[in-house]
Amino acid sequence: MSETIAGVRIPDSALAKEATELVREAAPPLLFDHSRRVFLFGALRGAEQRLDFDPELLYVGAMFHDLGLTGSFARTDRRFEIDGAEEARRFLHAHGITGEPADRVWTAIALHTTPEVPLHMASEIALVTRGVELDVLGVGYHAVSDEQRAAVTAAHPRPDFKNRILAAFTAGTRDRPATTFGNVKADVLAHFVPGFERGDFVEVILGSDWSE
Repeated sequence: MSETIAGVRIPDSALAKEATELVREAAPPLLFDHSRRVFLFGALRGAEQRLDFDPELLYVGAMFHDLGLTGSFARTDRRFEIDGAEEARRFLHAHGITGEPADRVWTAIALHTTPEVPLHMASEIALVTRGVELDVLGVGYHAVSDEQRAAVTAAHPRPDFKNRILAAFTAGTRDRPATTFGNVKADVLAHFVPGFERGDFVEVILGSDWSE
């Protein structure tokens, strides 16, 4: 019997179950619960926006999106997002899902830390980002109801999540600092526009509507 959380049915195909177990084994509870919340919040945002999306592809994208922060899949020669994207595509290929659908999941994971761009792409790509932004940054916090948020966090708690996820980001990227190079246009404005102030990812997390 499939599991339903906050009105969202968790995919229960053999592929989805194997994805769940792979991430449960590879990732600490912090990242496992976060990944499940990303799927749930992404699906809720998709329903709110009346988007058509493939729940199974969204599930794999959400579950694998932070695998690059785990010891089993992390490399030091590329961005952590690529680690997860490559493993997701390999996993899907092994289950007979190839071509554009597998590439769609790859893109969803590879771009989940790139602001704005994924939101203009296929639904699964946009909704992985929507789920990440809601859970980590509080973006779209009020687009889901208090009851939905409570149901999601009851199933997958987020104690002291702000501090713990920032620690995970630090640990997962400390050994590959060159891969953290971001939106280069901020560097341009910092050099040539007096008074320009960069946005601060950490401050957005710490100042979000989430209580912890």
